[in-house]
Amino acid sequence: MWIANADSLPTRTRLASWGLNIPTCCPLCSSHHETRDHLLLTCDFSKQIWRWLLDRLDRSRHSLLSWAELLSWIRGPQTSPTATLRRVSAQTIIFHLWKQRNNVIHNQTSLSTAEIFRFIDRDIRTIITAKRKRKNFDSLMSLWLR
Repeated sequence: MWIANADSLPTRTRLASWGLNIPTCCPLCSSHHETRDHLLLTCDFSKQIWRWLLDRLDRSRHSLLSWAELLSWIRGPQTSPTATLRRVSAQTIIFHLWKQRNNVIHNQTSLSTAEIFRFIDRDIRTIITAKRKRKNFDSLMSLWLR
C-alpha cells in the first residue's frame, strides 16, 4: 500500500518510461495503459471488485475514480465504526489486484473477479479474527458480514 500510495509501483507505463520495450496495456482489461490509478481503480476488472466492497461498506458510493478519492474515502469519518474496516479492505483489495496483475503477466493465470473477491473476503475475515481482541477490531466481523 505504501508503494502504491507513493505511485512507485512498477506499472507497465512506468517501466516503458524507463526505456524498457514492453507493451503498456493493462494486463487485466487490455484496453488502457497500465497506470496505478487505472489498474487499481478504473479498470473494469478493478471496478467490479470495488463495487462489491462499496456495496458492503458504503452504499452511497458507486466507485472510486482517483487515488485522491480513494484516500479521502479511507480517511473518511474516523468516528465511524467502519473506519478501520475501510483501511483494511482497501489495503487487501490493492494487494490482491496487484497479485492478479502479476499472475497474468508472469504466470498467464487469470482468475475471475468473483474468485478474487472470495480471496479478499477470506483475508479480511482472517485479519479481523486475528486482531479481534484489539480495540478497533472487536465489532468489525459483524460489520463485514452484514
